[in-house]
Amino acid sequence: MPYTPDKPKLAETSDELRARIPGWGVDLDPKDRPSVPRERFDPNLGGAHWEFPERQPETFPRERSIEHRFLTPVFGTACPPKGLSGVIRRYSYRRYSEGRAAHWLLLLAADRVDTVESTLRSFLTRHPDNPVTETGVVSEVTHHGLASRLRSRRVDKAHQPLDPIIVAAPWVLAGGAAYLAVRKVARSRRR
Repeated sequence: MPYTPDKPKLAETSDELRARIPGWGVDLDPKDRPSVPRERFDPNLGGAHWEFPERQPETFPRERSIEHRFLTPVFGTACPPKGLSGVIRRYSYRRYSEGRAAHWLLLLAADRVDTVESTLRSFLTRHPDNPVTETGVVSEVTHHGLASRLRSRRVDKAHQPLDPIIVAAPWVLAGGAAYLAVRKVARSRRR
């Protein structure tokens, strides 16, 4: 049963591992360990002091893997699933095993959808996101961005031409779509 205090048995003995893996167990001799003067060994200490850990209360339905009978005793609650991204996440956990690529690709897609949802949600607040300051464009001018990009020892030079496209293109496309929508509405009102 998972989550018990008992230590699992080793699959192979130390001698078998030492024979098969060169250098295995080099720190078994206490004289070879740098932490020995500070290390205390208590053979009666069993590790965990519980038979089964106390379960965290589930205040809202959490996504759970189809491989497990129940939710893990402790889980994150910082980002509950919401909106379309939450629907995609729940579908991924309900339909696919964690060993399938489709599961993880759907979770990646849900992250991207959540980013778009958060950006759109920010436009409904009094302080919407500012793409100029929040993407680091200003620091390119104020903190020697161009000089650091031209140094020859940088490893990320290959993708630098793509950075403006990846960062700015969604904003330019959204602005263009908004402009066309407003223009279409204005023309339809004139008629």
